[in-house]
Amino acid sequence: MRGLVSILFGFLLLAIAPHAYAQQVGEVPFPAALRGDAFRLESTSLGRGFDIYVRLPLDYDPEGPAYPVVYLLDGDSLFPILAANHLFLTYDEGLPEAVVVGIAYGGFDPSVNRRGLDFQSPDESLSPDQAGAEAFHTVLTDELIPTIEGRFHVDPDRRVLFGQSRGGNLVLYSAVAHPDVFWGRIASNPSLTPGMGSIVGGAASAGRDDLKVAVTSGERDRADLRPEAAFWVETWAGRDWPERPWQVRLFPIAGGTHAANAPDAYRAGMLWLFERREP
Repeated sequence: MRGLVSILFGFLLLAIAPHAYAQQVGEVPFPAALRGDAFRLESTSLGRGFDIYVRLPLDYDPEGPAYPVVYLLDGDSLFPILAANHLFLTYDEGLPEAVVVGIAYGGFDPSVNRRGLDFQSPDESLSPDQAGAEAFHTVLTDELIPTIEGRFHVDPDRRVLFGQSRGGNLVLYSAVAHPDVFWGRIASNPSLTPGMGSIVGGAASAGRDDLKVAVTSGERDRADLRPEAAFWVETWAGRDWPERPWQVRLFPIAGGTHAANAPDAYRAGMLWLFERREP
């Protein structure tokens, strides 16, 4: 009888253990370098939602000077890496503290993660329903940015957009089609084909003359992507204001691969944007 009770008790523990563990994990806060807020943004224009993560400065003061705000595409992977690393950049490089916002899909499965659509700029070879950059950018301008600026003490004149790979394509599309929305942009190892045609033609006019676009290129990035990044920068560097409504600069990342050196791309771009010492 005692053996049977022991067996039944063991099954009971197995049954409740996952629930107890989940409760325990749920009570553990984010690491200090990532603490801030998290919420679900249900896009009315797209009919689907995004997980939004917000890292607040350690000295966050809603009554003090407004903070720069950095929007990270591919937040599922890049938010925990780059938002935490921003703290070290303030320590070691004198970079201003910032509110860092990660825009995430909640997973990597294509049924959930629509980056291939959302970050794709228009191209003659694509049908309109294959190029979602404009629709996604509308989510940024009409839904996410107003929400962030309504909840947090951020400076709308110091918005930064960071994107990696195909996310870098969205960054450059934003620069060409909507230059005034972000003061600074960083495109890390951008993947620009297809869609190149819509980001090397004419740019929309800008209402300010202090905008900047940083493009980073890892020396060990894919062989087809490095020439694309260089071509895009060279194309725009040969134009003058107001045809080119922002400063543009290419930053080679020594030894950099396609994705693993995103912190180096972030560092190089942010130091240039905020006029700290050269990376």
